[in-house]
Amino acid sequence: MTKDKSIFIKNIYYMLSYAFTTLKESVYDNIEKEPFDNIHNLFAAILAKGIGLQLKQGLYKEYINRVEDLAVVRGKIDLPGTIRNKLQDRMLVTCDYDELSENNLLNQILKSTVFLLLRQKDVQEKYKSELKKEMLFFSEVEEIELAHIRWSDIRFQRNNRTYQLLLAICQLLIEGSLLTTESGEYRLANFVDEQRMSRLYEKFILEFYAQEFGQRIKGFSSRASQIPWQLDDGYDTLLPVMQTDITLTYGNQTLIIDVKYYERTLQTNFDVQTLHSGNMYQIFTYVKNKEAELAGTGHQVSGMLLYARTDEDLVPDNVYHMSGNKISVKTLDLNQEFSEIKNQLNKIVKDHFGISIRQ
Repeated sequence: MTKDKSIFIKNIYYMLSYAFTTLKESVYDNIEKEPFDNIHNLFAAILAKGIGLQLKQGLYKEYINRVEDLAVVRGKIDLPGTIRNKLQDRMLVTCDYDELSENNLLNQILKSTVFLLLRQKDVQEKYKSELKKEMLFFSEVEEIELAHIRWSDIRFQRNNRTYQLLLAICQLLIEGSLLTTESGEYRLANFVDEQRMSRLYEKFILEFYAQEFGQRIKGFSSRASQIPWQLDDGYDTLLPVMQTDITLTYGNQTLIIDVKYYERTLQTNFDVQTLHSGNMYQIFTYVKNKEAELAGTGHQVSGMLLYARTDEDLVPDNVYHMSGNKISVKTLDLNQEFSEIKNQLNKIVKDHFGISIRQ
């Protein structure tokens, strides 16, 4: 995907900083200035800073259900267990109670991920040293089996929202790790795979426009929105949901962006290179249904496929006019200084909406 590994790794940090705004807090400032030769050191640095900040705020606690044999009553008495103790001449009461504990899933994931990093040879000692010190405060937290984590079950609310960035880093690391058949131990892949990078790339673009334009320019909107099918009879059984990656709106103009992160941008058929047909069909469908939804309002709807640049010689940069709508295909080069990435993204807004912001 890139030729300069250190620039690309640093840009992953910037992408994360937009996707998770907590990375813009002062505690993370030094990370931006550090050179990273591999992705593990970047993630270790973020986790070391983030866990340290979390320790100052206090580890998240939640009520954990426990059933224990005790000498005094606590919580509710479990009758079957208490009767069993009596029959065995044990002067104990089986109690069912809830205990506020740090030994919950969020902290277990943090501890297990840190231990995974500590076992990696390419993680620098300065990060390992910081993480080891922080793990002293996790003595009551158990490690868990990484492969059994159900990420979809994790819910964030007001009391644990500060864990979002940390858990996202853990997920990137754990889902990118490989299990060796020889020793049965996890080892980390030296890259973030295409699927995970695609999610990060999408969230980065969405949040970049929300923060850089949505928070500065009145009336500008950046969101991931659904587009209703424009049906003649209202019958929509089995139709898929049309969920856009990014919908930018300003004044009477809407730009629907579908972001794509592939190892190969183009498909080849009989030695002829073309854009992935499904991508073009999808963005065209989004645009035409959105246009039909806004019919009669004077609103203009355009679409864009925004690819991450690969090492292919042919770099898509085209504008097509289809049935009254403009469909663009652009390529964002992530293998350059981040200031240039911002310039490219700013130019997209300037070209489509005629607005710009001061850097």
